[in-house]
Amino acid sequence: MSCWAQVLGNLSGRLLNVLLAELGRPAGRPFFLRQVALSLRLRKKHQEERGVMKHLPYILPALLLGACGADIQPEEPATPREIHERVLVMDSHLDTPANFSKPDFDILADNPSRIGQVQVDLPKMERGGLDGGFWVIFTPQGPLDEASYEAAKQAAFTRSDDILAMVEAHPDAFELAYTADDAERIVAEGKRIVFQSIENSYPFGTDLTVLEDFYERGVRLVGPVHFRDNQFADSATDLSATDLGGLTPLGEELVREANRLGMMVDGSHAADSTVEDIMEISTTPIVLSHSGVKALYDHPRNIPDDLLRRVAENGGVIQMNALGSYIENLESPAERTAALEELAASFEGRSPFDLTDEEREQYMARRGEIDSAYPMPLSSFEVFMDQMLYALEIVGPDHVGMGADWDGGGGVAGMEDVSFLPKVTERLMEEGYTEADLEKIWGGNLLRIMRQVEAAKAQ
Repeated sequence: MSCWAQVLGNLSGRLLNVLLAELGRPAGRPFFLRQVALSLRLRKKHQEERGVMKHLPYILPALLLGACGADIQPEEPATPREIHERVLVMDSHLDTPANFSKPDFDILADNPSRIGQVQVDLPKMERGGLDGGFWVIFTPQGPLDEASYEAAKQAAFTRSDDILAMVEAHPDAFELAYTADDAERIVAEGKRIVFQSIENSYPFGTDLTVLEDFYERGVRLVGPVHFRDNQFADSATDLSATDLGGLTPLGEELVREANRLGMMVDGSHAADSTVEDIMEISTTPIVLSHSGVKALYDHPRNIPDDLLRRVAENGGVIQMNALGSYIENLESPAERTAALEELAASFEGRSPFDLTDEEREQYMARRGEIDSAYPMPLSSFEVFMDQMLYALEIVGPDHVGMGADWDGGGGVAGMEDVSFLPKVTERLMEEGYTEADLEKIWGGNLLRIMRQVEAAKAQ
C-alpha cells in the first residue's frame, strides 16, 4: 500500500491523534510542522470552542507531507499547452457556416488557411484546442420592407440548415448544444460544441415569433443589429443622419422575447446607446460577442471604458475581437484603394447590402479578387494581446473572453487561424493569469451567463 493510501485510510480517529502528537514533538520537527503548531497555538482558544476538526484545513497539508515525505517527488508545473488542453475553450463568434455551402470546403479537412476565409476546420480546432463555440447565422442588412424581410428570413433559415446539416453529417466530431450542461458533456465525450447565434436580427422583420423558431433550432445568442441601423436598433457603424436613440420599441420587445425564451443578447455591432438600452431592459447579463476596447483604438465598433465597466457590473462579458481594422489603424495600399473605388463605381456607389442577390455575388467575387491581389496589411498578435490585456485590467477575468471573428475577417499575424490559440494561453500565463482565470476566459464566463439565462427562463 502506498503512503497516500495509508494516509487516506486512517484520516479519522487514530491518525488525527498521531498528527497531534507529532505537532507536540519538540525536537527535530520539520519547519512546516513548527509553523502549523504555532498556528494552532495562536488559535487555541478558538480550537477549544469549535473543536479540532476546525483545523483540519491547516493540519492536512502537514499530515500528508509528514507521512509521505520520503516518497514525495516535486511535480513539474503544468505547461501552458497542458493547461490549454485542460480548460474548456470556446469562441463566441465563428463565421465558419459561410463556408459550408462552398464546394471546395471540407470541415474535416485541413483547408489552406486564409485570414477572413478559412480559419476553422476540425484539424485546426484540434491543433488549437478549440472545443467549439457559437456558429453564426449572419444575414446582410437590406431594405426595411416586407419582401426584403421575407427574403432575409429564408436566407437565415438556410444558413441554420447548413449548420444542422454539418452536424448531422459528422456526428462523431460535432454535436449541437442547447444548454451549458450540454457543452460540458459534449467536450467530455471528445466532440466539438455547436451552439448557434444570430448576427443581425433583420430577418425577423416585424414578426418576433420567428425568434422562437430559431430557438427551437438551437440558437442561444441573438444580436439586434449589424453594420447599419435596422427596425430594432442603432448600429455603431451607421454614419447616416438617422438616430433611433438606441433600441426602437420593437427592439425592446426583441430583448424581452430573448429573455423569455432563454437566449443571451449580444451587444456587438450595436451603438453605445443600444448597448445601454439592452442592459436597462434585459433581466440577464449581456454578451459582447466580438468587440474591442476604444481606449486603445477609437473605432465605432469598440467599447469605451465606462460602458465596459457597466457591462461587467451587470455581469456581462466582452469577447475580444481579432479583426485587424478594428484594433488598429491599418493603411490600405494605394493599389487596393484604387481597385475598391473602381469596384464601387461599377455598382454606382451602392452598398453591397443594397444589391440584388446576383449583383452581390458578382460584387463579392470581384472583391475577393482585389483582396487576393492587394491584401490589407495585418495587425499583429501583440496588438491583439494589448486589447485583451487592457480589457482584463479594466474588468478582470470574470468578464473577458474570446470572440475573434474567425472566418469573418478576424485573425492577425501570429494568430492566423484557430490553431494558434494556445499562444494566447501562454501569453496570459506570462502575465500572471492562473488556470482558474483561464477557465473563465476561455469558456467559463459564457457558460456562467448561459446558466443565468437558463435559470431566468425557468422563473
